[in-house]
Amino acid sequence: MTATGGFAIFPTAIGTCGVAWGPRGIVGAQLPEAENEEAATLARMAARFPALTEAEPPPSTQAAIEALRAVLAGTSKDLLLDVVLDESDVPEFHRRVYAFARAIPPGETRTYGEVAEAVGGKGLARAVGQALGRNPFAPMVPCHRVLAADGRPGGFSAPGGALAKLRMLAKEGARPLGTAPLFDDL
Repeated sequence: MTATGGFAIFPTAIGTCGVAWGPRGIVGAQLPEAENEEAATLARMAARFPALTEAEPPPSTQAAIEALRAVLAGTSKDLLLDVVLDESDVPEFHRRVYAFARAIPPGETRTYGEVAEAVGGKGLARAVGQALGRNPFAPMVPCHRVLAADGRPGGFSAPGGALAKLRMLAKEGARPLGTAPLFDDL
């Protein structure tokens, strides 16, 4: 089914992730699930993409997986900007938010207000949060790099919530609020 699309799960430094693809690029990505993560990630991918089946990724998708692994391991600055996303089902405002988030380099963060101002006006900070909460491409669209105005992690819809967000930021060398690393195993 790789000619028209499929999905795959794969290990990363933060756990088992998933990616789905179609003829126009990546249609979605999945962060690790909290418990029994390989089976749970596989089940989540099958539920999110019922028209697709698990398959061997084509070369462009395999390259995106390897880039994602490197970024999540903290061994690459950011190889994900070149990954082609199929945003055909994504609202225009969300596309602008995702484009801005993708341009935030690993190790850096922005606030919801900064993103809002860049994509249409400071009054859109809540709408930015909603768009990032519905991000179908996490972590290829690195919504974890967007923080609350006070520098706190704010919400994060992935399993593990704010703690998962802080772990991902720590892997990238980011220090929200100028803090020291919170995790010795990184």
